[in-house]
Amino acid sequence: MKSDAELKSAWRRLASCYNGIACELDRRMQHAHGLSMSDFEALDRLMESTCERPRMNELAAEMYLSPSALSRSVARLEKAGLVTRALCESDRRGVFVDVTDRGRSVHADAVKIQHEVLDAQLN
Repeated sequence: MKSDAELKSAWRRLASCYNGIACELDRRMQHAHGLSMSDFEALDRLMESTCERPRMNELAAEMYLSPSALSRSVARLEKAGLVTRALCESDRRGVFVDVTDRGRSVHADAVKIQHEVLDAQLN
């Protein structure tokens, strides 16, 4: 069994690694596309969704963001023309999120940035 000091040290190394990657992703995504890391993560998860028309609540269940933070992120993506939102006809509480053609294009480039950052930081 590891000591308290060893566990804390391992946790701090992990947190430091995550924070370094997150800051670099945020900086590079902001510079290239005006996206925060959270905005990119939402767009990326939408692109990878197996649902034809993902709902906000499905996206929220997969993300580390609170529902209100996710809503703000999707609003920024919508304002940038990367996604559209539409109310569900059968359940007025449901909101669909669709990636636009512009969103697909930005995502294609942003994924390259993500890969570069992850490759540099994790190798």
